[in-house]
Amino acid sequence: MNDSASRTSVFGPGADAHQCDRLLGEALSRGGDYADLFFEHNQSGSFTFEDGRVKNVGRGVSLGMGARVVDGEATGYAYAQDLEEAPMREAARTAGTIATGGGATEAVAVSASSRPDYYPVDTPTLWAPDDHRLALIRRADAAARAYDPAVSKVQVTLGEGLRRVLVATSDGRLVTDEQPLFRFFVRVVAEQGAKRQSGSSGGGGRQGLSYFEGQRPEEIGREAARIALAMMDAQEAPAGEMTVVLGPGDSGILLHEAVGHGLEADFNRKATSNYSGRVGEAVASDLCTVVDDATVTGARGSINVDDEGLQGRRTVLIEKGILRGYMHDRLSARLMDAHPTGNGRREDFTVTPYPRMTNTFLLAGQSDPEEIIRSVDRGIYACHFSGGQVNISNGDFVFSLTESYLIEGGKITAPLRGVNLIGNGPDVLTRVSMVGTDFAAADGIWTCGKEGQSVPVGVGTPTLKLDGITVGGTQA
Repeated sequence: MNDSASRTSVFGPGADAHQCDRLLGEALSRGGDYADLFFEHNQSGSFTFEDGRVKNVGRGVSLGMGARVVDGEATGYAYAQDLEEAPMREAARTAGTIATGGGATEAVAVSASSRPDYYPVDTPTLWAPDDHRLALIRRADAAARAYDPAVSKVQVTLGEGLRRVLVATSDGRLVTDEQPLFRFFVRVVAEQGAKRQSGSSGGGGRQGLSYFEGQRPEEIGREAARIALAMMDAQEAPAGEMTVVLGPGDSGILLHEAVGHGLEADFNRKATSNYSGRVGEAVASDLCTVVDDATVTGARGSINVDDEGLQGRRTVLIEKGILRGYMHDRLSARLMDAHPTGNGRREDFTVTPYPRMTNTFLLAGQSDPEEIIRSVDRGIYACHFSGGQVNISNGDFVFSLTESYLIEGGKITAPLRGVNLIGNGPDVLTRVSMVGTDFAAADGIWTCGKEGQSVPVGVGTPTLKLDGITVGGTQA
């Protein structure tokens, strides 16, 4: 895994330094300010285990190269799925056709660049023997079924991949990376008479099978069953403006969607974000510090290098309520006179990169989590989210909860169903009145969509108290 030759050999001789120099020269031959090449070899696999047997097994491999030329604000992009010289040169020439004004920039000869290693995995799960992975799946299935007689259906899925990339840039950078990834997920259905409820739990990240030494598959299976049983007797959710307490970890998806996207630089360059032009201003409660951190060892959203060849890093976005900056790729940084932050990400070699989040966190505060609960006379405790909808331009959101409870007299009481949180992301951060000491990152299950592209991300928060959030429920 750590041998550079093994990382580049999957691309063949077409990705050596001399060939990259020739292709970059071809890309810039008609003009342009900057060019890069993105080589990708992606192996993927999956198991689905249902009704006590393996239901589906999937395997896939993709390979290709994308060429990009940037001229001012214009971008030309083309790709080749054949790494022979002719189709790659054609892709480079096609990308360069957007630069018709002459004055071509001369590419600097590329040389290997060092990179950190935030996911030191010796053996990706994809390379582990099938019987080892199936044993883990069966253990989760058995634990979920044994949790309670009401459990009627269990589905376990394991999705895994190994993405190898090589990036060559006209400013002389040549960098490679291997990016392992897996997602282990259990969904349970429980039935009691006419009542039927589901629950789910999962985890993963850029790790190998050693992940299961700290998080046993039985625990994931039992947690999915617990949620299904806990929600079996859930009552109708109240409606109206209420105090909401977000639990640690999984609640970070609300931060990611309602706030994080608005801090991506392309939206701010186009002045379509609520945060546009507000660097240095108070945009949140002074209890809030928000970071995007690609350097967390083994986390789902971590990257040694982004898809433009720049090292992943930790970027402070909001510090004690003050907006400090945005997440940049190379293009937004150049056009906004800023520094790239290593957030240029893309789904695969067929598309251009955009500023994207990696692991986005709201950091721990000073309040005891139990004290936060005790401070609420009547409200909602939100544990797990199924997703939601967000308007990036203004931050308006609607999120659905899969596990939530009523808070009464400072205690968590009845489980609730049909809970939706409705509000505005930037406004929500101004309503944070207490921040717990119990920061947790959600285990690695989240995927982020933008411009039709999906990339793996991480989220996390401590316990948060939000004053006056609209709860959409069925009980007045």
